[in-house]
Amino acid sequence: MIENLPPCPTCSCEYTYEMNALVVCPECGHEWVPAESGAESGAEGGASAGERVVKDAVGNVLQDGDSVVVVKALKVKGSPSGIKAGTKVRGIRLVDGVDGHDIDCKVDGFGAMQLKSSVVKKA
Repeated sequence: MIENLPPCPTCSCEYTYEMNALVVCPECGHEWVPAESGAESGAEGGASAGERVVKDAVGNVLQDGDSVVVVKALKVKGSPSGIKAGTKVRGIRLVDGVDGHDIDCKVDGFGAMQLKSSVVKKA
């Protein structure tokens, strides 16, 4: 158990807690593996802060170029029908979007848009 837990690297919250091998931020939900106390200062700007893991609705890790399936019907502003559950989306890109929209893609019949990873599952 780590006695002095580091603050969250995403939102700088100081109220982090341990959950198994991870450190979790209660404010933003960010989870990360803490660095050893000797290597902590050298890894701050390096690989530990770099790669972000994006998971789908059932917990599968998503990567650029994956195909996903929409798991629930989505309303689309300006469209009378929306995106139906079961629609397949090919060639996604993972981005740092606004309001949790972390997938950039093209949906057939709708064009380019951003989706949340919580409404898709890996195909």
